[in-house]
Amino acid sequence: MTRTPTFEELFRDCQRTAVHLEMRDAYMKSDPAFIDWKAGMVLDPAERWADWHAIVTEATSRGVEVRRARVVSTPVSEYIRFEYDVTDGLNIAAGESVRWLSRRNATDLALPGNDFWLFDSSLVLVNHFDGEGENMEVELTEDAEVAKLCESAFEAVWKRATPHPQFELA
Repeated sequence: MTRTPTFEELFRDCQRTAVHLEMRDAYMKSDPAFIDWKAGMVLDPAERWADWHAIVTEATSRGVEVRRARVVSTPVSEYIRFEYDVTDGLNIAAGESVRWLSRRNATDLALPGNDFWLFDSSLVLVNHFDGEGENMEVELTEDAEVAKLCESAFEAVWKRATPHPQFELA
């Protein structure tokens, strides 16, 4: 069985684009950062996720366009409020562009069944979660049809979504 590359390796090898589509209303509620945020602790996202911040910053400094789109139910869940609160200090600060789309506005979009990363329009990293949003496994594919579906879905969401600074939490 082939070893799945790390995010660092995927970003290091990425030449043009890395896009991420998120479609869950909660992820890893066992995450210590989420628990700390719920307890009212002030988080410095660039410090808390220093490795991630460095990986994305390095890629964007090489000219890789990194975009993240989040399809969320509204009113938003507590976890999505957490993600929203750390987006400026983590994702935006590292050079990502982030947009949000209310699930109500995605009804007529054909979306894949899982969240994914798509690197250079050809390599898809599929994220599999359990019902509580905990990571189960990742799946890597270069299947051209899967990549085409993921790219089409991402672009449809991106076109319709609201940029992070203008998105209002309901």
